[in-house]
Amino acid sequence: MPNRPRVDPLELGADDLRAMMIQWGEPPYRADQLRRFALKGVLIESMTALPASLRSRLNETLADNRVIIVREMADDRDGCAKYLYRLSDGQCVEGVRMRYNHGDTLCVSTQAGCRMGCGFCASTLNGLARNLTAGEMLGQIAAASERSTVGNIVLMGSGEALDNYDSAMAFLRAVNDPQGFNIGMRRVSLSTCGMADEIERFASEGLPVTLCVSLHAPDDGTRRALMPIARRYPLPRLIAACKKYLRETGRRVIFEYALISGVNDSPAHARRLAALIRGMQSHVNLIPLNPIPERDLRPSSEPVAARFQRELESAGVSVTRRRALGGGVQGACGQLRQSVMER
Repeated sequence: MPNRPRVDPLELGADDLRAMMIQWGEPPYRADQLRRFALKGVLIESMTALPASLRSRLNETLADNRVIIVREMADDRDGCAKYLYRLSDGQCVEGVRMRYNHGDTLCVSTQAGCRMGCGFCASTLNGLARNLTAGEMLGQIAAASERSTVGNIVLMGSGEALDNYDSAMAFLRAVNDPQGFNIGMRRVSLSTCGMADEIERFASEGLPVTLCVSLHAPDDGTRRALMPIARRYPLPRLIAACKKYLRETGRRVIFEYALISGVNDSPAHARRLAALIRGMQSHVNLIPLNPIPERDLRPSSEPVAARFQRELESAGVSVTRRRALGGGVQGACGQLRQSVMER
């Protein structure tokens, strides 16, 4: 008989946890104790307020959300640090701590690997290994918090957050819980490569999270060459989903746009981008591409990037250029994990 899949307590409702405790002959308040521990990323063997017999049974039933930092790369030039996390089954994911004037932001991974196939990303080079549980996402914050205070969260690490929808939603609610890290929803951003159906579903969740859409091209032809998801969701469909998110949440949409030399960085591209999002409550975040050895793509030069920004500004687009971060710590998604896997 195959082993039953283990469950993550953060992905079970309060009633489900209490029912499990009652079924096991434990007082119902043990469920509340268990959830409080889980919300702080505490491992089962460290939940010493619970009886040893219960901890033993929980170890046999619940997912092992163990997340350990096994490697750290720091860059004194920009204050970035990259963490390589090892999970309980030996899979690795990574995250970046970015230092800004408003505080540290942690980039959290939602999957080990990725199946989206974006042409500029190292996370997808070996496909998707598996989804992460909500507890494993929270465990990244717990591990990073031992080294630096985490005030802001971006779901922009390895993987596509909306491709692991249920666990991502459970994580968002858990990270906001006052009994845990109590990080406000408005300090959380979720990035997607453009899964329009899931964006619309996300809009109905009632979570005031900032939606960041990896756009990277103002036309379907260029976008399909960079991002296979564009074949499933052409730009008109994607923009319609973004407008629905804006209407239902009141939160402006952030369009991420990595400037790639000779691919998407001409003045004509900028003008098409301005026309695409005209009238939307949105912001364009121009990103210096972090090149990876496996891809023949290079970042735009400073003069080209500056001209692209001026074109958008002249069209009335809200736009900023993100300062280059993470180049000294293999900052592109998946680079550090990929280097370990190749050994």
